[in-house]
Amino acid sequence: MDPAVEIDKLAPAARKILDSASPAPMRQMAAKGLLPGLKPGEALTVIALLSESADEALAATAKATLEKLPLPLLTGALAGDVPPGVLALLAPRYARNVAVAEKLLMHPAILPATVADMAALADERVAEIVATNEQRLLANPSIIEKLYMNKSTRMSTADRILELAVRNSIELKGIPAYKEAAIAIGMELIAEPSLEPTPDDILFQETEAVARQAELDAQVEDTHRLDEETGNEVVDDKFLPLFAQHQKMTISQKIRRAMVGSAGDRLLLVRDANRLVSQAAIKSPSIQESEIVRISASRSVGEDVLRTIAKDREWTRSHQIKLNLVQNPRTPFAFAAKLIMHLREHELKALSRSKNVTGSVSTAAKQQLSRRSPG
Repeated sequence: MDPAVEIDKLAPAARKILDSASPAPMRQMAAKGLLPGLKPGEALTVIALLSESADEALAATAKATLEKLPLPLLTGALAGDVPPGVLALLAPRYARNVAVAEKLLMHPAILPATVADMAALADERVAEIVATNEQRLLANPSIIEKLYMNKSTRMSTADRILELAVRNSIELKGIPAYKEAAIAIGMELIAEPSLEPTPDDILFQETEAVARQAELDAQVEDTHRLDEETGNEVVDDKFLPLFAQHQKMTISQKIRRAMVGSAGDRLLLVRDANRLVSQAAIKSPSIQESEIVRISASRSVGEDVLRTIAKDREWTRSHQIKLNLVQNPRTPFAFAAKLIMHLREHELKALSRSKNVTGSVSTAAKQQLSRRSPG
């Protein structure tokens, strides 16, 4: 527990329970929350400390108790002195319980890191409470980052706290597409705080529901299919409802959807005509290699996206991604040329004869074959 609780300042009865030499039955009873004679704050502290005991059975009992503490005990404890480390243990457990979370957030001993932990796990109601303390947000930008990346946070609230950061020249490194989001938010009107969800909030929630209905298996599926008549990629019927939801969204909303949405969201938005949106999608912290395989092979993504993939050392460890990038005529030649040398001989031969790649790639493949088989 960090910071450490000063055990020597606890009541003698509390110290006795925490003493590993004390009778096991007494310690087990305490782990269950049976702590007669102790003030609520000390009782809570004892249970929290027991939850980190080296005795696994004792710790498991105490952890289970922390999950379902009686409201009177919690209310009484949080009205008085509670060590910051105890609040840190409680925070993730009650981040979706508005009655308890409100008391935690108002406690004078709560640390910014604990608030950030709550922001990451909060439900909509708790996220709204966290977002009201602008002074704390500005002093601790990680809280803004966690709220923005929590899909339970209202869209209007995410916009508002993002604009707060931009207005105060705070760079949010915990948002991978912060640069894109900051540009977009500067071009949009920000809704005033509201007790009820705004139309933008409802749209974002509806899109989340549609995305769940159109769940994509990124290992085997894509949101697009090849139209045999035109040779172009078109949105597959299964994902047309999600695509339609995206068309109702502002740039800022699409960017956040790319950050916190589903694989289906990302594979649709990475093909968006707006560069800010497509870049946000390729920067999503949730994106998987299997998605990159599909994106690198797509001829409807922009060259900026392909450039981002080609510059990523982790992604280009995949041979299939290297091959896809070289074969994709939208990949900037400077990057394709560097990857050609890693291809296998039969792939180079196919590229040298292919009419589906650029002439520069075909020539480079022939040159690479010549270097491998001089004379």
